[in-house]
Amino acid sequence: MASSDPSVAVLPLFKLTDVTFRYADGQVALNGISFAVRPGERVALLGANGCGKSTLLKILGGLQYPASGQVEGFGEPLTAARLDNEETAQIFRRRVGFVFQNSDAQLFSPTVADELAFGPVHMGLSAAEVEERVSSVAALTGIEHLLARAPFQISGGEKKRVALACTLATNPDVILMDEPTAALDPRAQTWLLDLLLKLHDVGKTFIIATHDLETVSQIADTVVVFREDHTIAAVLPASQLESNMKLLVQVNLVHDHLHRHGSTLHSHPHGHGVEHTHDHEEPPHQEV
Repeated sequence: MASSDPSVAVLPLFKLTDVTFRYADGQVALNGISFAVRPGERVALLGANGCGKSTLLKILGGLQYPASGQVEGFGEPLTAARLDNEETAQIFRRRVGFVFQNSDAQLFSPTVADELAFGPVHMGLSAAEVEERVSSVAALTGIEHLLARAPFQISGGEKKRVALACTLATNPDVILMDEPTAALDPRAQTWLLDLLLKLHDVGKTFIIATHDLETVSQIADTVVVFREDHTIAAVLPASQLESNMKLLVQVNLVHDHLHRHGSTLHSHPHGHGVEHTHDHEEPPHQEV
């Protein structure tokens, strides 16, 4: 967590400077991205589908590399050359965990217990330490009853729990999550949000890609808002997001709902999970 002494400078865990990424066909996915993430911070990457959030998570996770610009992780350049070094790569991947949106892309072992053990085994932990990690993480995520099951035999919500548990088994400093609440029912979503809060309370740093406005204030302190042209529209406290309707409309996270009162057509913003009230006795409305 950040120091309470304002005179102590806290170095960022990640720092991006003018980062651009292009796919193999030349299509731009990120354009001139600059921001920093500090220890203990919860950052939401917020934007409409296709704006580059998932690509940015992969860059932060050392799975892809920018066409231009600089990415630093833990004070060092995050480059293919550095992560080609096995020792450097192993240290980095112990510190950074990734929970993919599609859990099937993350799960591959014969049983859930094997999934949870995979990371600790490759960290070189003893058999007793691996067993302890598996047991404690399974208890934390409520999946003890799944340990003997094959991942392909469990439900989508259970796979999300297992994928998160696999990430937690290596005890990373930073957890990257891609649309973590997608396809979860209300009970599972509440469980996940409660767990993320507990993990933050013990000092974990989160960077979460989402377009779900309803949960942003619960999962983030800071929001990086992306435009559909793959640039950053704003970096602001999560508490200020819902009041900035002009920004949300601009980046296609809410839309103007049109309706008629008499001969006048009015517009009101509507979005994903943001509550708005219509007070027709206290104009002005935007006339269109």
